[in-house]
Amino acid sequence: MKRPPLIAGLVLAFLVPGLAPAAPPFQSSADFEKYARALRESALLKLEPRVLMPTTASPLSTTERFPWKRNIVTTIFWVGESAAVNNPVHNYSSSWDVNWATTFGGYDNPDPKGRKTDLRTGEFRAAHFVPQLNPFYFALPYNDVSGGHHKPEASKVIPWFRETVQKDGQSVLEDRWIVVKNRFGKECYAQWADCGPFRTDHWQYVFGSERPKPNLNKGAGLDVSPAVRDFLGISSTDVTDWRFVEWREVPQGPWRRFGENNHWVQNDRYQRNRVAQASSPASRSMPKVPLPPTPPAPAPATPAGGPRVDAR
Repeated sequence: MKRPPLIAGLVLAFLVPGLAPAAPPFQSSADFEKYARALRESALLKLEPRVLMPTTASPLSTTERFPWKRNIVTTIFWVGESAAVNNPVHNYSSSWDVNWATTFGGYDNPDPKGRKTDLRTGEFRAAHFVPQLNPFYFALPYNDVSGGHHKPEASKVIPWFRETVQKDGQSVLEDRWIVVKNRFGKECYAQWADCGPFRTDHWQYVFGSERPKPNLNKGAGLDVSPAVRDFLGISSTDVTDWRFVEWREVPQGPWRRFGENNHWVQNDRYQRNRVAQASSPASRSMPKVPLPPTPPAPAPATPAGGPRVDAR
């Protein structure tokens, strides 16, 4: 019977002095073959190029992690908007909040005559009420949740999924921040509040390199609120650039003033409470309880009931 080349080569190595180290006696051919395979793997490891990994990783900048989406057709939408030809689903509800208009505090009137736009006071809002959510909001055509569960691709395509997921079916997209830039380079910041325009499945555009799909709004790939429109001075259909940002990167501006969902409103409240606790007479006589260095990230509040079926 012809001996396999691997075994034959190893036998030769043991018969010729100096070709291989001394080996212990083998109780059976199976023991010998097991030893031979281990010896071969050891030899292959010596032949393979060694890959050196850096001892300290160089973290990506936010711009590298979240690149700009350029020249995106941008349209305006608002809380409380009724369904229409170019807006087939009403905006009394959002993809994540069936009572969106109620949670927001009212109708976010897009008519400039019914709005406050004061850069000095930071008021870019409907004039007849103070919004309970951030009036600087937007929609993109992807929803990570369907039927009460995360979509199969969500954990793979959303860059921050693993670090922010709390439970199955709770969106990791709601209230995330983006920066939007008009054609003159002016920037505005806003939070993710809804999904659209027209579709909720285009992760290849939102998190990848594809362009928005054609639709009735000239291929729009971004919806922004009246507050964003007013701050940037854009028209009802315009072209902007946008990219994701972390909330700690959001600079001072009117987008940090209002909203229970606003990280900066929560952060300011946390800091005030921390100062009050430290200066209260009771705190001086009680042992100090260490406080966390940063406020906890806000958990998206979804009222009872399911999200709307969104076709925007």
